[in-house]
Amino acid sequence: MYVKVKTPSRIHITLIDLNGQVGRIDGGVGIALEEPHIEVVGRESDSISVKGNAINLERFRSVAEKLSDVFGKAVELEVFSDYRSHVGLGSGTQISLAVGEIYNRLYDLGLNVRRIAEIVGRGGTSGIGVAAFEMGGFIVDGGHSVKEKSSFLPSSASKAKPPCVIARHDFPDWKIVVAIPELSGLYGVREVNLFQKHCPLPIEEVREICHVILMEMLPAVVEKDLDEFGEAVWRIQHLGFKKVEVNQYGDLIWDAMKELRNETPAVGMSSTGPAIFAVTDSDAKSIVRVVKEYFGEKGYNCETIVTKARNAGAEVVTE
Repeated sequence: MYVKVKTPSRIHITLIDLNGQVGRIDGGVGIALEEPHIEVVGRESDSISVKGNAINLERFRSVAEKLSDVFGKAVELEVFSDYRSHVGLGSGTQISLAVGEIYNRLYDLGLNVRRIAEIVGRGGTSGIGVAAFEMGGFIVDGGHSVKEKSSFLPSSASKAKPPCVIARHDFPDWKIVVAIPELSGLYGVREVNLFQKHCPLPIEEVREICHVILMEMLPAVVEKDLDEFGEAVWRIQHLGFKKVEVNQYGDLIWDAMKELRNETPAVGMSSTGPAIFAVTDSDAKSIVRVVKEYFGEKGYNCETIVTKARNAGAEVVTE
């Protein structure tokens, strides 16, 4: 018997409330993507084994070892596809959930995705990655009650359970260009420090973010209005913790996004970056050319991926 799991990746558009005045913190908005993806096959084994031509083999191994400690079982993993970590596309969550689902199916553990996420320690700040694995689409999560999580921390440092999904819609059939310059985003201690330095954020900015999401972004997705969606994404880049995340790169990411706004209105940075995204209903080639030229002139290689939203969760096959 084997279990094959193919996951989406995700764009994380923004965290919502890093003020906490109303009794909740975090909250997130994002989109599940078809590409890049994780694909891994698992089989029962007497000892942990991980192989494949992949970037993050040690990450797969560490998750498998953690689950082996929890369940007293082992797996043999073969990784067929993965993507760079710490670039803003959520590989850590997708790897963790994929390996967790392999354990779940191989050993008939009867776990749902959210319980797996708790065990592997994902979803402690944003729930977008967990929901992308579970259901795909355009997702808004409701964050955490301060009764459960009282401090401002990234998911890697949070013990909170994955937050509830408060809105989920199929994302329109628009092309999404993901550009990943050869840089690394914040993680570990540096990411914790970013939260501690800037939180709590002004309540006025949190209120504006909520207004933009509820009365501009969500209707734009439902009505398939790219211009309005783009305006909402762009306003959010200048608010709250998203503004903090973009500012850590100085002018580099701001100027790249401004260049891409000449091609399409819907441009933003995913999570703590450095990956940026551009959504278009026309030819994506000009976007790819512009972003590659921009980062090339700055001295950075830049990987580009033309993809679409994935309006379904992870694909799991058991044979």
